[in-house]
Amino acid sequence: MELKEKNIINIHHFLPHREPMLMADYILELTPEKVMTSFEITSDNIFVHNNEFLEAGLIEHSAQTCSSILGQSFFQNPEVETKVIGFITNIKKIEIFALPKVGDRIISKASLISKYENICNIFCETFLDEQMLIRTEISLFIQELKS
Repeated sequence: MELKEKNIINIHHFLPHREPMLMADYILELTPEKVMTSFEITSDNIFVHNNEFLEAGLIEHSAQTCSSILGQSFFQNPEVETKVIGFITNIKKIEIFALPKVGDRIISKASLISKYENICNIFCETFLDEQMLIRTEISLFIQELKS
């Protein structure tokens, strides 16, 4: 998929993650119910072993993709430093079909299934070109940390 500069959203505005745990480069589309992200696998990634992006990396990438749907309500104003805590509360289903390699750019598409306050259930699929790498249903919790 070709990245178009005008459509790219800075992922830092929607996730608290930073290097070395940031597993998404760009948000390509974002609505209150859906998100699409991209991520290029680099050799220095902590989840790369023998030139492959490991299963744990795919799961973390999926979770970060999903959390940007819920995270957008906390990071609407990039001028204000917001601190949040978030974690996976449940992985209801996970299927891993293949592992990408260093240099590959993966694309993930996630859709909100349900949301109650700061807890949501999201379906996510990750692709390398047309090949599906992982399909998962994740429940997440995100909450703002008050000073």
